Amino acid sequence: MPALLGAAERHLRVGTPAELAYAVTRSHLDDGRCVGWYGPAAPGWRVAIDAERADAEIPPALARRFGRADFWARWTRAESLCKLAAVPVAAWWRRHGLAVPPDTPAVWRTLRVDDLVVTVAFAP
Repeated sequence: MPALLGAAERHLRVGTPAELAYAVTRSHLDDGRCVGWYGPAAPGWRVAIDAERADAEIPPALARRFGRADFWARWTRAESLCKLAAVPVAAWWRRHGLAVPPDTPAVWRTLRVDDLVVTVAFAP
């Protein structure tokens, strides 16, 4: 898994939802674009991604609750882990905030792709 995460940039594409219809998993952006994962299968692992515009305004209520430092990196990581755990984000917030639980079996990488912050996460 480390090698796949290390090469994550090679497996991400940005385009319209129609262009990325066959991605393994996708994340939709507020400007109409979509980020898709086109990585190889990882037997025994599920994958999820989340992406946000790096320069997007942080909603004031969320900034007050979670702080502004590295907000979009923490947000996309939490969203990706929520997707893998099939947990609504509001339930995650009550339990963990935007932190990663210490006992999570998931592995992830958060990176910049052009004007985006993207987290790719895998869980067994």
